[in-house]
Amino acid sequence: PAPAQEGAELAAVIGATVPTGFEQTAAEEVQEKLGSASRISRDRGKIYFEVPARSLPQVHRLRSVDNLFVVVQEFKDYQFKENKEDALKDLEDLVKKLPWIDPLKVWELNNSLKKKKTKRKKHNLQSPASREKLNDGGEEGGADQNNTNDQEDCAQNPVAVEPAGGQDSEKPQGVTSRNGVEEEEDNEQSDVKVEVQESSESGTKAGDSQTGEAEAKVLRFRVTCNRAGDKHSFTSNEAARDFGGAVQEHFQWKADMTNFDVEVLLNIHNNEVVVGIALTEESLHRRNITHFGPTTLRSTLAYGMLRLCDPQPTDIIVDPMCGTGAIPIEGAAEWPYCYHIAGDNSPQAVKRAANNICSLLRKNESKDSSTALGVPLDIIQWDICNLPLRTGSVDIVVTDMPFGKRIGSKKKNWDLYPACLMEMGRICTPGTGRAVLLTQDKKCFAKALSRVGHIWRRAQTVWVNVGGLHAAVYLLRRTWERAEERRSFW
Repeated sequence: PAPAQEGAELAAVIGATVPTGFEQTAAEEVQEKLGSASRISRDRGKIYFEVPARSLPQVHRLRSVDNLFVVVQEFKDYQFKENKEDALKDLEDLVKKLPWIDPLKVWELNNSLKKKKTKRKKHNLQSPASREKLNDGGEEGGADQNNTNDQEDCAQNPVAVEPAGGQDSEKPQGVTSRNGVEEEEDNEQSDVKVEVQESSESGTKAGDSQTGEAEAKVLRFRVTCNRAGDKHSFTSNEAARDFGGAVQEHFQWKADMTNFDVEVLLNIHNNEVVVGIALTEESLHRRNITHFGPTTLRSTLAYGMLRLCDPQPTDIIVDPMCGTGAIPIEGAAEWPYCYHIAGDNSPQAVKRAANNICSLLRKNESKDSSTALGVPLDIIQWDICNLPLRTGSVDIVVTDMPFGKRIGSKKKNWDLYPACLMEMGRICTPGTGRAVLLTQDKKCFAKALSRVGHIWRRAQTVWVNVGGLHAAVYLLRRTWERAEERRSFW
């Protein structure tokens, strides 16, 4: 038979980190767009699925995943030795036994896709993508909703972190920490931007690297270890250091914690061990936002929230507290047959959201100027408790409510939440309207919901991890009850 196109016969088991709580949503998206069944990991915030390597571009276009890696091997019930030295020696010995060849081919194929993108970017220096890279250094603080500054540091600097609950993510050799606080498993990629400089010939074919041929350029690598569970005799630092040493010896690669070409992942969750190779340099959740605010929501979480309310063509979707516009921008990109309205009471937030919408429009134009369309999205400054919208005119309300930490206060929420729910109930269509609301102030929300129980019924709660904070996404359904008309404010 004629040789198949490169990568056609190569299969890859892909691991993806997703917003904790939205694993099922991500699995549904993978099934719908790639036709692959997913397995949801016991280690929350991860899913696994198998695809042909040629489908990598579609994998990168998934809306619900943060980071991607190709699985080298997975051990469902790995027996760790009780003695620390023995346990670490086993991890070292594991390196020689792993089936590296196909995963490295997948990594190489993934790299060639990235290089094509980089070449395109160079033709247009002022492309939104390059601006985003510049902006990443600026208002980056808000990349995770309510993520505290010290957590941001631990995601970027090679420092030792020993969070509560026997979970740790320290790094040796600059293997930077990915986990933050107790149960924080968002697996944020470190923010180091790396341009892969190898040409495809020197990209170290798996076979070359294993036989150590001199012509192949020596690759730089680092090992990132995530460990969860309290029955291990070693720390993440020690596991990554010893495993990394064995990788270096096996491939003759050079360890480099910041300017690396290959990131080897060692995920240990109780007795489950997964070894992988990272396919993303930075989290895919940054895709739409170029202007960050203090509490910018992850695009992946915004997608999960929107998908929860099942938007139908011609639905009118409103985000009354839009901040930098993550939810409506994600909505307009993925559900262009709906009409999206975003609003906020802060002029600064409205300005940032407008800039992010402009960036999206420019990105659409740069892709194909002949067919570039506008986005079905408007942004308005308004008062959440007095929305200039007709009663019963909206199908869906999706918003990230103030947690009372970086924005507002817990005390203000006691008045704000019931007033918001009443106004959302007024604008939503009785019987068919729905709302998806994210908050970490669960006590206040429960109290507010009990006060408006005649117009909103809770249909589902998804527990999510937002920058280390235990938050909830509530799906509410509008009852047939008529909401009180508010006094005219014109």
